Amino acid sequence: METFPLFLRSQQARALIVGGGSQATAKARLLNQAKFTITIAAQAPCDELCQLIEEAGLNHQSQGYFPELLKQHDLVVIADIATDEAAQIAEQARALNLPTNVVDQPSLCSFFFSAVVDRSPITVAIGSQGNSPILAHYVRRRIETCLPGSLDRLAELMARHRDPVKQIVPSAAERLQFWEALLDADLPEQIRAGDTQADQLVKQALEDYAAKKPTSGTVYLVGSGPGDPDLLTVKALRIIQQADVVVYDRLVSDEIMKLTRRDAEMINVGKTMGNHTLPQEQINQLLVKLSRQGKRVVRLKGGDPFIFGRGGEEVEELLQEGVRFQVIPGITAASGSSTYCGIPLTHRDHAQSVTFVTGHLKTDQLNLEWNGLAQPHQTLVFYMGLTALPIIAKQLQAHGMPSDTPVALVYKATRPEQRLLVGQLDNIAQLKDEHQFKSPSLIIVGSVVSLADKIGSASQI
Repeated sequence: METFPLFLRSQQARALIVGGGSQATAKARLLNQAKFTITIAAQAPCDELCQLIEEAGLNHQSQGYFPELLKQHDLVVIADIATDEAAQIAEQARALNLPTNVVDQPSLCSFFFSAVVDRSPITVAIGSQGNSPILAHYVRRRIETCLPGSLDRLAELMARHRDPVKQIVPSAAERLQFWEALLDADLPEQIRAGDTQADQLVKQALEDYAAKKPTSGTVYLVGSGPGDPDLLTVKALRIIQQADVVVYDRLVSDEIMKLTRRDAEMINVGKTMGNHTLPQEQINQLLVKLSRQGKRVVRLKGGDPFIFGRGGEEVEELLQEGVRFQVIPGITAASGSSTYCGIPLTHRDHAQSVTFVTGHLKTDQLNLEWNGLAQPHQTLVFYMGLTALPIIAKQLQAHGMPSDTPVALVYKATRPEQRLLVGQLDNIAQLKDEHQFKSPSLIIVGSVVSLADKIGSASQI
């Protein structure tokens, strides 16, 4: 390690920026965000820098740089200056032991700017010793996706509870274990639900610690989307990677399952027609049981937990049993399927509404409000309806929907194996058999399907 990162109290520091171009402007913005007292030494600053000087109330030395300015400041930034002149100013600054940065000239620098993740009071700095600022910014973006946006509130909460925790947990090593257990479990997520709820979690953990009780866990109902791992939300990815146990459905793609922790326990509760690995009531009880073992439990579902995912039933059980839970939504199959096939679910010229319908047969019957479904200017999306496709097509036509209404079948949407089959109400069941379409497939009915060729081909990258 040839450079050492330090955090300077910037509100008490005076920064001199020598130069008036775009580079000087960028550094001035950064230092102004950190509340430095800034002086700009430039005879003719660019328009953008002039605007910043005026808006932020920065000091402007209009006659430009002269050596006496150095004695009035704590660090120096040199930008947009010819190399020879920049080297001379840097040498003068170093003679006064002033930290000096010459933009884009690492050999003249005694300090380097870092790429910053700002969750004040938590700050993460990534440096490259001036060798590759672009790489440092790339690393920063990756870190940004891993850290919760509420990190600032989390730091404030821990500061509030520092003294009470110290009183009950006297050992520094035990305090470290206490806080790490909370941070690894629920605290970062609970803070999103509100400071009061997070405060209560810390208080309960302290009571459990004093009584030597095991800490209860939390269940996360996570929507994994239609299959493409790139469609996971940032929050869903973070929760999946923190799980002690993953209770997953068969519709969760293998690519998404590979994102879980290698040491996490995996429990398959997937259902196929006529074959339930575990009945829903037992799944509900399993979630309660695992949470009471103090584990972080992820109930991983295809699509969205609250759209034909039976997430509501599971939440009711968790509420009744007093189990902490969170629901993390996912992109539902209807949205993923239609988008990847170039079928807009709504369109001013085709459909002013969209209806999601379960096509799951019960005792070989599909009792739906067909009159309401067979209306013009709307899109119908049937989940779990492939087996019932002949009934769906027949009933929609019987209730007034034209036989030439376009219909699309989408198999394994958003995945590499995705297939699209387009037909009409009067022939889609036959086409399904001819092309051997299987589950999981989604059915989209409506004139928007006619846009698939036009939009779908144009949207391919």
